[in-house]
Amino acid sequence: MYPNLVKRILYPAHEKLVNRPTFSYLAELEKTQWLPREAIERMQMEKLRMLLQIANDHSPWHAERIRAAGINLEANRQLAFDDLRRLPTMNKADASANRERIVWRNVPGGAFRYNTGGSSGQPLIFYFGKKRQAADAASRMRARRWWKVEVGEPEIFLWGAPVELNKTDLVKKIRDRLFNQLLLNAFEMSEARMNDYLKVIQSFNPACIYGYASSLSLLASYAKRRNRIPRLPRLRVVCTTGEPLFPQQRAIIEEVFDKPVSNEYGCRDGGLVALESPQNQMLVNSENLIVEILDDDGTPVAPGKIGEVVITNLYSDAQPFIRYRTGDIARQTDDSCRSGRGLHVITEIMGRSTDFVVRPDGTIMHALAVIYVLRAIEGVHEFKIVQPSTNRIEVMVVPNSEWQENAKDAIRTQMQSRMGQDVDIEIAVVDKIPPEASGKYRYVVSHVPLPEKLEIRS
Repeated sequence: MYPNLVKRILYPAHEKLVNRPTFSYLAELEKTQWLPREAIERMQMEKLRMLLQIANDHSPWHAERIRAAGINLEANRQLAFDDLRRLPTMNKADASANRERIVWRNVPGGAFRYNTGGSSGQPLIFYFGKKRQAADAASRMRARRWWKVEVGEPEIFLWGAPVELNKTDLVKKIRDRLFNQLLLNAFEMSEARMNDYLKVIQSFNPACIYGYASSLSLLASYAKRRNRIPRLPRLRVVCTTGEPLFPQQRAIIEEVFDKPVSNEYGCRDGGLVALESPQNQMLVNSENLIVEILDDDGTPVAPGKIGEVVITNLYSDAQPFIRYRTGDIARQTDDSCRSGRGLHVITEIMGRSTDFVVRPDGTIMHALAVIYVLRAIEGVHEFKIVQPSTNRIEVMVVPNSEWQENAKDAIRTQMQSRMGQDVDIEIAVVDKIPPEASGKYRYVVSHVPLPEKLEIRS
């Protein structure tokens, strides 16, 4: 499809049809990014007051906390960051246990149910509205423009699929092609499939490739070892997401695709937080979120120090995430954007990483392929998945009050649909999941080595 037709007619018409203000917000973001930092922070405070007012009116759980903190929400009063910090932080357990007292189901445009990816081992069911959808989409479009990739230009996604792995929605497939987007399944990374993917990428000639850091680096490693280096004259950037991007992964992706890598940081529940600029800075979507980096006591850390990423999504009206502890670790900085934008900067995001799992037929699957099964099961508070061999998967589940015994059958059925019918799925319901010997928590652990020729080396 002609990119200008997609940019000017098809994509805007679609967003208008579904009542999402994506393109009007994109136009706004193109201007606000150049405001001075102080002006952006004043804008944050205005949006914070509106979010707190929504939470006070429609989310009883938040309303109690706002009242207890003594925050004055009068329209003629300007809020300050100190007001926000009077509120206690919230975490995933709070969002899950109190969901029905947080969600505003009658939010304009509707509240849409969603699940977190569960890579933290604690899946979360939550709701978001169309303002949040538009804010995330527009922010990603703006960041693509930093790399000279315009809306409507061809883009390939090396991405996951829902639980019904091979049942991609036909309507979505047609819509993707109309928007010059093409999905390649990151949960099917056999050598034969990766060979096909390289052919498709070559033929599609995208301006941008987007996908999981580990899956893209695995594909790049395969291409290098098979001497199948693609030639993509239109390509300008490869965007990675979903997990930490390690230096050796960046190096192999940039070597094979001959273009820079732009990393993305966000979380499904909290929102799209920051994206990497051509000046190698992680710029926060400051118009959408307030980002704090706090120590264990909840105190902001000094520049240069590391702490937990805590976010307030200013467009989370359907289910407000206010001072939400992500569990991710980052380093604080007082840097400014090197191109003159007023957006905040964060550095050295040390989020959680996941492994691959391997099917008996040798197909390599991103760990999210099995994580997606657990995140869709009601009653799972926490989990850990271990693959000791290709024909065995061990699942530990810490249940919550919604757990039903027949959930074991659902887990086993869906796991076997992904890993193979002959794979033995052992499920244990436990009170607590212990950490690794290192003291760290890993929620998907595979002891099956990748074929040597597919290992990613620095």
